Amino acid sequence: MPSSMNEVADSTAAARAGSVIMASVSRIAHRCARRLYDPVMCRARARPGPGGLMPETMLAVRKQRAAPGLDLVRGHPVPDPAPDEVLIGVSFAGICGTDRHIYDWDPWSQGRIRPPVTIGHEFVGSVVAVGSGVRRVRPGARVSGEGHIGCGSCQPCRTGRGHICEHVEMVGLDRDGTFAQYLVLPEDNVWVVDESVPDVVAAVMDPLGNAIHTVMAAGVSGRSVLVTGVGVIGLMAVAVARSAGAGRIIAVDREPRHLERALAMGADVALDANGPDWADEARRVTNGQGPEVWLEMSGAAPAIGAGLRALRNGGTVALLGLPQRPVEVDLAEGIIFKGATVLGISGRRMYESWYQMEGFLAGSSLGIESLVTHVLPVERFDEGFSLLASGEAVKVLLELGEAR
Repeated sequence: MPSSMNEVADSTAAARAGSVIMASVSRIAHRCARRLYDPVMCRARARPGPGGLMPETMLAVRKQRAAPGLDLVRGHPVPDPAPDEVLIGVSFAGICGTDRHIYDWDPWSQGRIRPPVTIGHEFVGSVVAVGSGVRRVRPGARVSGEGHIGCGSCQPCRTGRGHICEHVEMVGLDRDGTFAQYLVLPEDNVWVVDESVPDVVAAVMDPLGNAIHTVMAAGVSGRSVLVTGVGVIGLMAVAVARSAGAGRIIAVDREPRHLERALAMGADVALDANGPDWADEARRVTNGQGPEVWLEMSGAAPAIGAGLRALRNGGTVALLGLPQRPVEVDLAEGIIFKGATVLGISGRRMYESWYQMEGFLAGSSLGIESLVTHVLPVERFDEGFSLLASGEAVKVLLELGEAR
């Protein structure tokens, strides 16, 4: 029998550690047996980890050098979590627009990325081990996570606006990301996923959060809404706006396939952005006044100029799309004389957007799973990027671990 409360605590901790070790070993063996891990990693010498025996190496898709493309690295070291961090076994990771910029090595990525780094920031996985200071998250939990890591000390962070932290560190850009079999995140950034949410939806909670932040900031309930750019986040915004009680929703894009999907997600009107007068048509279908809310998701200069012309006097525009270069706008006619409200949207509100996501997904997936058109083994990542570049795919997931 234990002779003190300290001995009781010690024995409890030992039992918990033992269960974590067994869970970790079981998970590793299961994944190796299913050949979800690279054989090199499965043969690696086991080492003590913070939550049990862990392999030393893993598969990772990395930007190894300052050039187009990515590399599949076999035998990359498995990270160790710090005391306040969580070690996650990644099941699925989503390819997003940022990843495509890095893959192509365009001017933006050349000025932003410092190779070598593992890319990716969208994911779902399971907690394998936790640091000694972690209190909220437990091994075995199915999780996604916030990819913006705030400093916690700047004014935005200290006033509840960590999504615009002055010293933000971004997963998959400034630190190793989700295109790997293991990932470490601060506990504060880990979101435990409700059991009702399937993996294909949980894996894209990051872009869904962008859409929810944009829609909820603009206030769409009972108001006509224009959405310019209905790629994956724009399509999500259509679904969220419809669920949030928007009035007439007008979708604008250059791709007919995107417009067809927008109608399926809840848009009422689809307009071809290649046409010279779509802004006039957007005003016509809103009683000649223009939409009350405009969600700009494309970052395309022509769409921004036309959207300002279409917007109703006193309307609200929420800007999420990132232009590749500076955009010239008519401030006087497009914003000042209209009395327009302009909102800049960055990431997800931490963690208001995540709670809103949880609410929207309760009992309904918003049709988000229909946007995941391809799921590929991580070894076929090049194919995933090609599918997105050709427009054949809407959303591509890379499989790295166990499916649910």
